[in-house]
Amino acid sequence: MNGNRFGRLFQFTTYGESHGDAMGVTVSGCPAGVELDEATIQRELDRRKPGQSMITTSRGEPDEVTINSGTLEGYTTGTPIGMVIQNKDARSGKYEPFVTAPRPSHGDYTYSAKFGTRNWGGGGRSSARETVNWVAAGAVAKAVLDQSDHDVRIKAHVNRIGDIEAPPVSFEELLEQSEENEVRCAHPETADRMREAIDEYQQEGDSIGGAVYFEARGVPRGLGAPRFDSFPARLGQAMFSIPATTAVEYGLGREAAAVRGIDRNEDWEFDDGTREDVVSEAGDPVPVGNDHGGLQGGITTGEPIYGEVTWHAPTSIPKTQQTVDWETGERKEAQVVGRHDPSLPPRAVPVVEAMLYCTVLDFMLLGGRINPDRLDDQPGEYDTDYHPTSPREDPDDAETSAETLDE
Repeated sequence: MNGNRFGRLFQFTTYGESHGDAMGVTVSGCPAGVELDEATIQRELDRRKPGQSMITTSRGEPDEVTINSGTLEGYTTGTPIGMVIQNKDARSGKYEPFVTAPRPSHGDYTYSAKFGTRNWGGGGRSSARETVNWVAAGAVAKAVLDQSDHDVRIKAHVNRIGDIEAPPVSFEELLEQSEENEVRCAHPETADRMREAIDEYQQEGDSIGGAVYFEARGVPRGLGAPRFDSFPARLGQAMFSIPATTAVEYGLGREAAAVRGIDRNEDWEFDDGTREDVVSEAGDPVPVGNDHGGLQGGITTGEPIYGEVTWHAPTSIPKTQQTVDWETGERKEAQVVGRHDPSLPPRAVPVVEAMLYCTVLDFMLLGGRINPDRLDDQPGEYDTDYHPTSPREDPDDAETSAETLDE
């Protein structure tokens, strides 16, 4: 099975199934000298983990991360960072009826058709549980960017549940209010309505789709390459990789279809020093508006990058549906009983942010904005603050020793 690696220079490779022993990720390409510990990773995992509220799956996973490699005395060493998250609360029995009778609209049949077998417990590799690995990798990318010389800030929130849509909010409101409610909507009044709607669908044994708005500020201009390695193309791949994604939009998005060219085109002006939302210097050419979402010609403009990711309703619902059993040749009624999210966007917010962090950092490394070997950008310097110190005295029972020749 290919397709388990993301990124060019900042890469992560994942493994694990929903009901397997553990989930795991190896991050390659993280520069040395980044302060990183398990608590840093855990903060982000806690935002994604199940059981946070009544509108998320009740599966009791603590999602405790263990860093097995790539750090020493609290700093990254430049070598691959290995992380493991054990599965603690897998209950596969409820999935036994679907071993040869695929659940409607899941990956059951397609996985079996491709490989001739599959790990059926909890959906196996196709489960959104696998995104726990992505959030762990995103936490590493966030640490690199936070400690770099660049002021990159990324935030997302739930802006739509079903037909309930939040009005536009400022970036400051995103930062201050999106984590203040269970829905992760930065508009409190809309969040209350969304919560009520999710409760209703859940009580009916059904589910509902929605969308997440994201924004990245402080991303420098000039990142991305035309065509297949353009910034929007690579970011689109990242977002479409998230299970149940049905659409990814930037700037005006689909509304651009109804906007005339003269209205969408953005005039140029010189930065007069007041454009705090743009990475530029006074006197630089800057676009007057930002209907493009911070992207022109597939390359970043220095303006805020913003867009929206849409998810369909979760496919695991207890309502009665129909399937067929290819082993027995029978038509069957399928009722997916288990612990599932009634709506995906609330827990998808940290996943979206993680993939945006990973994509931005990868382009920053590719573009030479951050030294891929070491965060301090001091090639050749070896006596650093983060280098381990030598013990001054060898233990008496040490098998080897180094004696000082010159006093």
